[in-house]
Amino acid sequence: MTGPSPERPRGRQKRSRSGGSRAAQGLLGLAAMVLTAAGPATPVLPRPAHLTMGTGRIRVGAGARIAVPAGDAGAMNAARRMAEIVARIRGLALTVVEGGDGVIRLERSGKALPGDERYRLDVAAAGIRIAAASDTGLLYGAMTLAQLLTPDARFGSGVTVQAMTIEDAPRFAWRGVMLDVARHMQPIASIERVIDMMAQAKLNRLQLHLTDDQGWRIEIKRYPDLTGIGAWRDAGGSRYGGFYTQDELRALVTYAAARGVTIVPEIDLPGHAQAAIAAHPEVGVLGDRPPVSGDWGINPYLFDVTDPSLDFVRNVLDEVMAIFPSPYIHIGGDEALKDQWRASPAVQARMKALGIADEERLQSWFVEQLGQHLARHGRRLIGWDEILEGGLPASASVMSWRGEKGAIEAANMGHDVVLSPGPVLYFDNLQSARGDEPPGRMKYQTLADVYAYDPLPREIAASKAHHVLGAQANLWAEYMVTPEQREHALFPRLAALAEMTWSPAGTRDWPDFLSRLDPQMNRYVRQGVAVADSAFAVDFTVIGGVGQALRGPRVSVAMARQAPYGTIRYTTDGSAPTARSRAYAAPVTVRSGTVLRAADFAPDGRPLAAFRAFDTTPAALLTRSSAELVPCPGPGILLRLPLTRDATGNGPAHSMNIFNPCWTYKAAPLDQVDGIAVTIGRLPRNFALRQEQREQVVWRYTPSHFGALIVHGGGCDGPALASTPLPDPSRSANRFTLSAPLSRSPSESDLCLTIAPPVGGPLYGIDTVRLTMKDRQ
Repeated sequence: MTGPSPERPRGRQKRSRSGGSRAAQGLLGLAAMVLTAAGPATPVLPRPAHLTMGTGRIRVGAGARIAVPAGDAGAMNAARRMAEIVARIRGLALTVVEGGDGVIRLERSGKALPGDERYRLDVAAAGIRIAAASDTGLLYGAMTLAQLLTPDARFGSGVTVQAMTIEDAPRFAWRGVMLDVARHMQPIASIERVIDMMAQAKLNRLQLHLTDDQGWRIEIKRYPDLTGIGAWRDAGGSRYGGFYTQDELRALVTYAAARGVTIVPEIDLPGHAQAAIAAHPEVGVLGDRPPVSGDWGINPYLFDVTDPSLDFVRNVLDEVMAIFPSPYIHIGGDEALKDQWRASPAVQARMKALGIADEERLQSWFVEQLGQHLARHGRRLIGWDEILEGGLPASASVMSWRGEKGAIEAANMGHDVVLSPGPVLYFDNLQSARGDEPPGRMKYQTLADVYAYDPLPREIAASKAHHVLGAQANLWAEYMVTPEQREHALFPRLAALAEMTWSPAGTRDWPDFLSRLDPQMNRYVRQGVAVADSAFAVDFTVIGGVGQALRGPRVSVAMARQAPYGTIRYTTDGSAPTARSRAYAAPVTVRSGTVLRAADFAPDGRPLAAFRAFDTTPAALLTRSSAELVPCPGPGILLRLPLTRDATGNGPAHSMNIFNPCWTYKAAPLDQVDGIAVTIGRLPRNFALRQEQREQVVWRYTPSHFGALIVHGGGCDGPALASTPLPDPSRSANRFTLSAPLSRSPSESDLCLTIAPPVGGPLYGIDTVRLTMKDRQ
């Protein structure tokens, strides 16, 4: 077993101011050895299990033939997928032929075993050969060759491939991604694009979170109200929702299967059931009909434990199984608040009749009923790690999201597990603290953090390690509405997940990974993926602080990026930086008012990120975006929120603790300013908080009817330097700016900004804070 090696970069870069599974046995004893030729790294990601460089090379040009055995549908599929990818990325047209000869040949080799994903790729001057026993092995060999044929950003030309032999197989059998389509539904085309990228990275499980309190997204013909009612919610005066028909989902299953991806459906229960109970209150506990929830968090509605309620769920699962051939069916099991069960005399009587001591064991019994039903149909139950509470049914596998504890406990008990721990594999966590990140959770998980994670905890006994099926990244969608926002969150971190789950333990190398990620970033762009450039984006830091910079005619600025790859180049004349611009080597001193523009460039001169600009005018130096403010310490949930709950564009976003509307503006030069302007967003307070969380929400005394903005100097316990009332919500826009004079202070100090709405009033977030300089006359 291996954990993250100490030299791997786990920590986040300091943000600066800126505008075995059983599949392990399939390695067949191959040494985890990579031999590379002199020159650039072989552009294959994830890193193969065994790669040996040879002598000689082969040129593959336009019209080169890919030959597949006659009548071999699996080989034909793999060849066509490869040809499509190479044409899209390289502009190189390859011809697929059935039978006969080709520069590239796909062949069957050996007998395919269940779950067999092995392949061999031989590149020689005489030709290229991909050999595998299974359809999936041929597909993965073709995906590797597609990368070798797209090693750089050139377009419309042939490519020379160095001779080599690759013998490859995955470390883990489960290499997964979860998409939450319940909170915000996604177009089928956007899910297909994720599947395409998964296949190219040899990821093979796509979990679809199809039901939750906020929406039921799968058509169930026996119960049409599940989508007629449960798929739609009120969104602040408008209607939000939708669902996938069974025909659409079957087509998606077929699409995924052709790319080696199994879709695992999730029907969340017994909790996260409010949308279902809104449609069918008879399967709820109390008999009431709630609305489909528009609140994020944990709602109290549970499925009842009566026989009719269980029959309802079994009928739903029957239709789910008819759509999805996946061996595993995910039943959720997470965050099921037991209050309704505790409050129901009927449920308590049912527990007594069954001899069940408490509600946790009742959930275990509930899950076991479903596990038995799935087993009768040849399927296996998997659920989130809460299904451990009250005793784990013998048939269950566990997906561990609350850290690794659930996986460790379950694996050591002899249950199969998938590692999916937050925060590192929760891809709705932001990748940086930059102000241009989209909405999401603020437990920042950089590309380096994800790459450093190892999904085989040391606490799992060596004799139980085979119960670790693999790992999965989860993308929850409360705060992500558009396909572009989701792709930004997924890519390129999915490349790190792919290497984590495919490549042999002990072979990960961060600098080498970055060199192989370089051409992969180009592949993403050429295929229209909204890939994040956060790892390569340039951040700026004022040397000596803003106060010092304001006192003189010149400003010194340092530049950095998260990933130590490429060369930062910059300009000071207002032009966009190019590969010929000046290379950054040390902090740059410029005249006050200069706008620096900088970007990270790959060795081939291609920009790895969009250029970022840094304005050194006094007004810009005194302006802080929401992301540059520090939420005040204390309990809460740190989120970056859009202005409206279902915003479809990349509008203003507000970084905040939703329990406490309080921020710190660090090191404000109070001796040089005399005014403040704060742009504020009025946001929906749509959070389903547990009782203990509600008690942690901070409500401050407000001196005005609709609330107030109050600014303190020297921290939140310091004197009030400015205050201004909030406008009437019924007569003002949901985004507005408040200005006030700022009391004089003799020195630099932190500012504490608090917004105090009336108790139960709206949630307010800060967009920007602008300090205004004193008149120097």
